[in-house]
Amino acid sequence: MGCVIGCDVGTQSLKGLLLSADGKVAARASSSYPVNFPRPGWAEQDPRDWIKALEIVVARLLATSGVSAYEVKTLGLASQVDGLVAVDQNGKVLRPAIIWMDRRAEAQCEALAGQIPRERVFRITGLNLDSSHVGPKILWLRDNEPELFRAVKGALLPGAYLVSQLTGEYVVDYSNASSSMLYDVSGRAWSQEMLAATDLDGRLLGQISPSLAIAGNLRPEAAKGLRLTPATKVVVGCGDEHAACLGAGLVAPGPICDIAGTAEPVGTATAAPVLDESGLVETHAHADHRWWLLENPGFVSGGSLRWVSDVMGVPDYEELGSAASLAPPGSEGLVFLPCMSGAMTPVWNGKARGVFFGLAMKHSRGHLARAVMEGCAYALRDIADRFRALGLGGEEIRVAGGGARSALWCQIKADVTGWLVRTVREPESTATGAAMLAGVAEGVYSSLDEAASRMVAFANCYEPRPKAHLVYQESYATYREVYAALDPIFTNRRQDECF
Repeated sequence: MGCVIGCDVGTQSLKGLLLSADGKVAARASSSYPVNFPRPGWAEQDPRDWIKALEIVVARLLATSGVSAYEVKTLGLASQVDGLVAVDQNGKVLRPAIIWMDRRAEAQCEALAGQIPRERVFRITGLNLDSSHVGPKILWLRDNEPELFRAVKGALLPGAYLVSQLTGEYVVDYSNASSSMLYDVSGRAWSQEMLAATDLDGRLLGQISPSLAIAGNLRPEAAKGLRLTPATKVVVGCGDEHAACLGAGLVAPGPICDIAGTAEPVGTATAAPVLDESGLVETHAHADHRWWLLENPGFVSGGSLRWVSDVMGVPDYEELGSAASLAPPGSEGLVFLPCMSGAMTPVWNGKARGVFFGLAMKHSRGHLARAVMEGCAYALRDIADRFRALGLGGEEIRVAGGGARSALWCQIKADVTGWLVRTVREPESTATGAAMLAGVAEGVYSSLDEAASRMVAFANCYEPRPKAHLVYQESYATYREVYAALDPIFTNRRQDECF
């Protein structure tokens, strides 16, 4: 039994934790990379940037901890979901990855709806027929870059791509597969009906395997790049939001996990597949094979705050937060719809876009920043209320990810939702979840239950304040009214108007 590394391959950066053989965090490291937006509604990354960042992070972890390469026995990855990496027969990347926030495949969704009813797609996959998912992205590639598509031998999700580069194996875990819209969420296998409707081959996406399974050992070239040894094992891993739920202690049905990163997935564990007829929340496989994960895959949250900070020229988040704290609850009538890359709540609409409503001359940059935080909290309330209506979610919301560092934002979430909000102490909860998987595979922990009991702790607790909650009741109602008024306008836009 030796040391393990867990890494979070996110949208804006890769973060890693190194655990010693006794299960304690020995080092942390991170490395960032860009997101490219070649056209409105499009979002791409170079997958090779993920590999470079992984090499940088592993090197930093070894240097910081003093651990030798020979002591690192297992590596676990939790990767952004809903992305498409096209590779040829040699595993070479053929084009930039089309990542989760990309909305170019709206036309493919409409065409697919003519092949198989949307309701049937939902019944099979647990997912909405939506352009955020991988299936439509593959269809877009086939329709728009046919010559390149003929060379595609792997249409891999980001996690599967990374595992293939590290081990040479084309394998994808249940949680990642369940985000593809080509997976039978109850049968836990590729859906033959969806594959027939799309005329796709499931082998393009890889063999499905549990998150805890060992995909293989590092290939010699990969080991050299990572400064590890070919004896290091690589677990199949899982999606980033699924790992974050592990890192927040969701190893059994109970509380809600709010993953406040670039996007803000919100989920809760269930003992059996639950299909939400409203379509607000989807049903995914959990990283823990005993459960399913009912979740909204995430509106653009931290990404919206990053956008407003860039536009206002305030790169320091603490300065931005200080400005936001000077504005009162409700931002004096200013409401933000967090639909910068389509709406995931209060309804799903890939053609929706972000909106500030109620702008007045009195509003300052602090009002705009606070309105973004509040708009994202209204979206969180949409989802939390839906869980409550389904009899799920327990008694608290656990906030993980970078957004957990903002006391202001966490208090706003408590005030808006009326729920108790608790923050996870380890800020890198997704990397924690990846390390938990690697630790169980290595034998550092006997189970995910033990890993959670030893690794998951909480920092701060925020209770809803009655007066602020009353203010937010009115502001939340305005948010819902604004979206309801604009939804038909969003829906009736032509595709070229969206992009």
